[in-house]
This record gives sequence, structure tokens and C-alpha cells, in this order.
Amino acid sequence: MKKTYSPQDIEQKTYDYWEKNGYFHPSEQGEGYAIVIPPPNVTGSLHMGHGFQYAIMDCLIRYQRMLGKSVLWQVGSDHAGIATQMVVENQLKLEGKKRQDIGREAFVERAKEWRDQYGNSIMRQIRRLGASIDWHRERFTLDQNFNNSVKSVFIELYRQGLIYRGKRLVNWDPYFKTALSDLEVVSSEEQGHLWYIHYPVNNSNELLLIATTRPETMLGDTAVAVHPDDERYQHLIGKTVKLPLSQRDIPIIADDYVDREFGSGCVKITPAHDFNDYDMGKRHHLPMINILTDDGCINNNAPAAYQGLDRFDARKKIVADLKQLGLLEKIEPHTLSIPRNDRGKHIVEPYLTDQWYVNAKPLAQQAIAAVREGKTAFVPENWRKTYFQWLENIEDWCISRQLWWGHRIPAWYDQQGNVYVGRDELDVRQHYQLSDTLALRQDEDVLDTWFSAALWPFETLDWQRDPKLFEHFYPTAVLVTGFDIIFFWVARMMMMSLKFTGQVPFKEVYITGLIRDHEGQKMSKTKGNVIDPIDLIDGIDLESLVKKRTQGLMQVSKKESIEKATRKQFPQGIPSSGTDALRFTYLALASTGRDIRFDVNRLQGYRNFCNKLWNAARYVLMHAENKPLCKDISAYQLNVVDQWILSILQQTIEKSHHYFKQYRFDLLAQLLYDFTWHEYCDWYVELSKSLLNASDDAVLRQAQDTTLRQAQGTALRQAQDTTLEQAQGITLFILTTVLEQLLRLLHPLMPFITETIWQEIAPLLGKKGKTIMQQPYPQADSTLIEQSAEQEIAWLKQFITTIRNLRGEMTISPGKKLSVQLVKGSDRDKYYVEKNQQLLTELARLNSIEWQQQKLTTPSINSFIGDLELQIPMADLVNKTEEIKRLQKEIDKIDKDYQFLNKKLSNANFLAKAPASVVNKDKARLTELEKTRDKVRKQLEQMQR
Repeated sequence: MKKTYSPQDIEQKTYDYWEKNGYFHPSEQGEGYAIVIPPPNVTGSLHMGHGFQYAIMDCLIRYQRMLGKSVLWQVGSDHAGIATQMVVENQLKLEGKKRQDIGREAFVERAKEWRDQYGNSIMRQIRRLGASIDWHRERFTLDQNFNNSVKSVFIELYRQGLIYRGKRLVNWDPYFKTALSDLEVVSSEEQGHLWYIHYPVNNSNELLLIATTRPETMLGDTAVAVHPDDERYQHLIGKTVKLPLSQRDIPIIADDYVDREFGSGCVKITPAHDFNDYDMGKRHHLPMINILTDDGCINNNAPAAYQGLDRFDARKKIVADLKQLGLLEKIEPHTLSIPRNDRGKHIVEPYLTDQWYVNAKPLAQQAIAAVREGKTAFVPENWRKTYFQWLENIEDWCISRQLWWGHRIPAWYDQQGNVYVGRDELDVRQHYQLSDTLALRQDEDVLDTWFSAALWPFETLDWQRDPKLFEHFYPTAVLVTGFDIIFFWVARMMMMSLKFTGQVPFKEVYITGLIRDHEGQKMSKTKGNVIDPIDLIDGIDLESLVKKRTQGLMQVSKKESIEKATRKQFPQGIPSSGTDALRFTYLALASTGRDIRFDVNRLQGYRNFCNKLWNAARYVLMHAENKPLCKDISAYQLNVVDQWILSILQQTIEKSHHYFKQYRFDLLAQLLYDFTWHEYCDWYVELSKSLLNASDDAVLRQAQDTTLRQAQGTALRQAQDTTLEQAQGITLFILTTVLEQLLRLLHPLMPFITETIWQEIAPLLGKKGKTIMQQPYPQADSTLIEQSAEQEIAWLKQFITTIRNLRGEMTISPGKKLSVQLVKGSDRDKYYVEKNQQLLTELARLNSIEWQQQKLTTPSINSFIGDLELQIPMADLVNKTEEIKRLQKEIDKIDKDYQFLNKKLSNANFLAKAPASVVNKDKARLTELEKTRDKVRKQLEQMQR
């Protein structure tokens, strides 16, 4: 092993070794265990959410593989209809063309070429995360097999009456001229206006004042609504008004939906251009007048003066005309929610159009029952409520999109508009017994990508092509996904799987939180706080990071603030941390919370953890080169230190299995971190040095001490006389064995470093196998649990830590040896001191340990371990007068800082204006100052005795 841990030297080489040797393929033996990857978009690149979920999935996959199961991690990508179409249309735009200029067939070919050349770059990035995916089974949602299955599902649902074509209100993008799902629409608060318009009441001198945020839609109004209990308008209910500009008479209706506090309490109803108005229109049987073309212009249903105008140009003309007629009372600033296409950022319109729908209610009943009956469980369980809430109130699902890239709807029309559904035109003619002379045209639309994605778990496992494989791995074990797509994907997979396979698609659904930045803000390009996981792995310099975050911003005004924030947060750029540190960070953050803050500083801490593990392995190898391991330890008495580490290792193993079963990766990571860093490296390695570096029998005599331990009734193995060399060989064997098991415990979380070290350590123990991936996950051995050894080492650690803390508090050099005097104490304390005197003097850096009948009368530093009092004489340690001056000076400085911060936090103006993160930071600092002041005062009191 190289002296310095360098992830760049080991990661790519290790991954290539795994993939080349086929270690990711399922074994031919063992129980089946499968996870299907949520298919990333073919246009996508790796983001923090991906990295988080892939780390969790790979952790599970590697763990189950090490349990001896036949493991399949099924991978693939989604064709991402609108995202891919946008990429190709932008390419054509640079050539001065539109998709209509080259035609559908040529456009689809361009999309395929782009996918082959540039698409799926995310798959290369996923490899960087160490994902042990079975790559030879990679699938794509537009593969021929997938396309065939999509057609089969569509046809069967149509013939059962569960798919139909109807006119409904949908989210419409006038730029792409397509319907959008709710998930593809992102609404944000933006500054707009409220226009107050007078609608004249027929046969009256009254004017109704209407407030609207979209004046252009008034061309499609079919009613005016008031609240039935609003006394101001009771006398008008049932009458009509003259719709300005259109001169149509429309009724005044009463509906509980109307908010009496909004505007004038009287609202215009446009059923064809507002979702709430659409519902009201159905309740009151109102006409639905669509006044827009598919590209967002005013159509022929509006007055001639506005026909052909863009919707926003029409708004300006309408406002001007109303003003001229004296019907515009006022315009007020108003903050409103603007819906935009998440991809192209174009403003979306509610639009009445013919689309294909799935009658979802019958399918939802099965999906609800499956979870209620425990066939699929949610982790955490509280997400069941969200799942049920949506399915119990499910609406019919719009599955058609007006795009060219995707699964084209398998429906044909004749000249009379009759619909025929089949696999292809030949199938349609045969099924419906149509004449060859009857002209047919195929539906131009494609299916919503969520429709094909709903088939993902069973179609990727060769549902209709390989029954043996399907039976072995289905239902899959667990779906790892975010709570934001429980509605759009999880529920739909449940519905489709139950409908077509008769089984749930997964036994458990593990819902993760969403990764946010260190301040809890959502990561987005516009906020300039996006972090690329690859930059965390490889590192990135400051200037490159600033350029990356400010390039291509839609709001150029934010560039300066983003650059300033980036330079402040990352003055040196982002250092390279490697994949293992990033994965461990992700897993350590995988709590049950809804939002997960990612702090790069924590990542650096886990990079140091990798260093710690690397250096511990080098320590073991260094000693193994010079001393033989005693591999047959059954005939020997183990010393208490070896017993202790083996005992807590068993408990660590047991807890590891428990946390895997509970999906508590945060607790698992903390458990293994604590055992590795604190127990193994900080204590066991240090304690072992006393024996491994010994050149005489002084340590050996204490380490064996068989008679005393047996006198206490401890169950020990049969002992025999042991030479120093044998004792060292036993400890070195335990040291190596524990490290090897620790590597296997850590492997699912940190695959690269554990594989690299294991390749060096395994031969020392005679381990067979070419990779740690195929080694068994450790199992606890209860016979190795020794409570008495744990108690003894816990006491020893407390003694040494107490001495070290006293050094720190009194600023005594770590190299200066101390004399410790002990007062009182139990028989157990005396036994522990006598037995472990060599270890105590070495690790606590002591000259001597002596028992006294009473306390020292001269100045000393004192502390307690239970009833045992430790006294360190002050003579020759510090200059008492100078130390008192120094401590008083430090207290004065702390008081000054405390008063400043306390005054700042008492300022109401500061608390109102400062960001919450700044206020919390100052409060934490204030608490820290209080603790430090108490500590220093205690030191001063001791010194002044």
C-alpha cells in the first residue's frame, strides 16, 4: 500500500476490475433479490439527488450480495419525451429550422442520433459512484421490447374500457404545443397585476366589478360568480351581464367556491381556461369556450379585433380597449403564482383539448388494497398516508402528449373520425375487419413518459420473454425513491403491475428526503447553489466553479450575487474527496427527515475518515511484515484488550444487520464510524502498540494475568504458557482479523477503499476469493462477547482520558510525564490499576501511579472516576503566579466577546433582518463562550487554592 491514501489511484482501476470480471452479474445460487433503478432521463446528468439514492441502492445491493443472495440491480434510462425533444429542437433552431421543416421521421432519427452520441452520459457518471449494476442488462424505454409491451398494455386497457379519448382541461405549453403532467409544471410566485373591470348588468344601471389576473381570458367568460351568502350580490343572482368586448350575455351564478375577500368578491368564470372555473363550469353546466390556438394565439371564437394576436399582445389591447370604454376602474400590483414548463420555462395555459385518458379509479382500488394488506410496505410508514390520500382522490390520467419523440399512440382514424386501436395498421385492419381500401391515419400523439415508466419494474425483468428470470426476481425487493414522485410514479407502477402481473412491483418502498444545500435551500441553477457530485469526487478550482454556476443563467441580474456567495463559501474551490467519502456522507445523512442538508465540511470529515482507515491498515501491514501471525489461537488465553475488541465487534456486527433491516443508514454509518475511528484506531491500535513494540516480558506478564481473571469467575479458554512472540502473534492476528471483518462491514458503504485494503489484508489470514464483494457479510458470534472485558477497558479508557483532559485544561505539554496519586477507590479500581499499570503509564504518559491514604495538602489538579480521586501535584508543572494571570486575562477576553454577542442578539432590529442561519450561528457561539468561560473559571479556582 502507498503511504498516502489517494482515491484517484484506486477507484477507476478497481471499478474496471469489477466490471471486467463480471462481479455485478447475479450469481446462479441463492434467493433472488432485485432493485430496479429509477430510470434517469437520457438527457440528464448526475445531480445530488441521484448520487444520494444510488449510494443507498448500491449499499443495499452489496450487502445482500454478501449475504449470499442472487442479486440483480436492474439499470436503464427513460427517453424523457419533452426534454429530449427540446434538445433536438434547439439544435435545429441553430440551423435555422423547425421540426416541421424536416418532418417527423427525420426528427425522430435526429433524436436517436443525439441519444447514441451524447445521451446516457449519466450512466458513465453512475459508474463513478461505484454502482455495482448489472450493465449488460441495461434497458431503454424506447427499446423495441419496451415499445411492444407499451402497445400491449395500451391495447388491453383500451379494450377493457379503461383507456378512452375525451375533451378535458389540461396543462398546455404553447411553445411545444403539448399537454404536460402536473409534475412537469413548476409554479413560482412572481409580480403581476390585478385588473378591475366593470361588467354591466343587463336591464339595470348597475356595474359588477370583476378583479382578474388574466384579462385576455375574459373573451371566453361564460358566467360571473358570487358567493351565495354574500349580501352585496343576493339581488343579482340569476340575472345576466353584458360581457365587455364580446357583447355576449352571461349569467350571474352563486357558488361556495367564491372567496368573498378576493377583489370585489365577484369573479369571472372561464371554464376553458382555468382549472377551478372548469370544475365550476361542470357543476353549473356552463358552455366551455376555448379562445386560444395551440400556439397561444387568440382563435376565431373571439371577436375579430383580437383574432390572431399572441395571448400577451391581446392582453395589452384588451386593457387599452376597456380603458377607452371606461370599463377599467384600476390596476393594482399583485403577487401571483405563475405556472411554467419545468423544461423550457414557458408559461403554461389551462387548455381545453381532446386527449387520451386512463380511467384510474378501478386500478387505484387494487393499489390501495395491496398496501393496506401489507403486500407493499412504506419506509418510513407515514408515507402510506400520502399514498392513500392521492389514490383515494385520484382523477383520470391524461396520457397523451403532442410530441414526436416517444411511444406513438397505437390508434388509427378513418375519415369519419372512428377510432381503431391495434399494434400496427395491419393488426387494426385484421382485428376490426376493415377493407384495405379504407384510408387510415395514425394518431400523431405520443404517450406520457410516466405511462411507459409505470411498466418499468416488470418490463425490465423480461415480463413476457423470460418467465424463469421474472419469477426469480419479481416482485423486486425495494424501490428507493423520493417523496415527490409517490403520486406520479410509485402509485402508477403499483396500479400497472397489479393489473398485468397480479403482483405488487416491490415489497418495500423506501422514501428518501430531498438533498438541499447547507442552509436548507433547494438546489437550483437560478439560486446558484447546485453542487455537482463529480466535483465533490474530483475537486474543482474556484474560478471553474464560479463559471459553472453563473453560465447560462436566465436571470443575468443574479450572476453577481451567485458569484459572491460562491467565493465566500468556497474560497479555495472544492477539494477532491473521492467517491468513498462522498458515499459515506450521503449515507450518514440518510435519516428519516423530509429535507437533508448537505454540508461540504462534513464531506471533508469523512475524507479524513478514509485516511484514518488507510493508515490503520498500513500499521497492521507494517507489523505483519516483521512478525508472524498466530492463526491458531484456540489454545491460548486472550488478553483483556483482545477480548474487549472482539466483544464490541460482535455487537457492532449485530447492530449493522439491524440498521440495514430498518433502512437506518445514518445510524449504520455512525456506528461503523465510531467503531473504526474511536474503538479500533484510537484505542485498540494504541493499546496493541504496548504489546507489539515490547522487547521483554513486562507487558506479557500483565497481559496474561490468568490467575486473577479466573478468580473473578470470568469464562476463559484453557491457558498455557505463552512466549512474548506468541503473545504478539495472537494480538497481531486479532488486529488483522478485526480489520478484515471491519472492511467487510464497511464495504457496502465504501467499496473502493475496502476492496483495495482487503486485497492486502486477506492473504495474511489465508482468505480465499478474488474480491471482497463475494465475501460473506460478517455474522456475530455471541460466544465472543465478554462483558467483564468491556467493563475493564471502559475503566482503563476513562482513566487515560481523564489524565489527557487534565493536561489540556491546564495546558500541560503532552510530552511531559506526570506523577499521579490515587485516593480512595474500590477493590475493583485497585485491581484494574495493578493489572494495567504498564498500559496506563504508557498511554497516559506517567512517571508513576501511587496510592495515598489521604489527599495532598500541596497544590494539585484533581479529578474523579467514580469514588476514585486522581491527584496530580502542581509542583514543577506550571508557574502558579503566571498561570493565574494568564487565566484571568483569558476570562476577561471571553467576557468581552460574550457581552458583544449578547447585546447583538438582544437587538430586535438585528433579529428581524438577519438571516436565520446567521442568528443561529451567533446563538451557538454564545453558548460556546458560556461553556468555555465556566471551564476556565474552574481552572482558575483550582490554581488559586
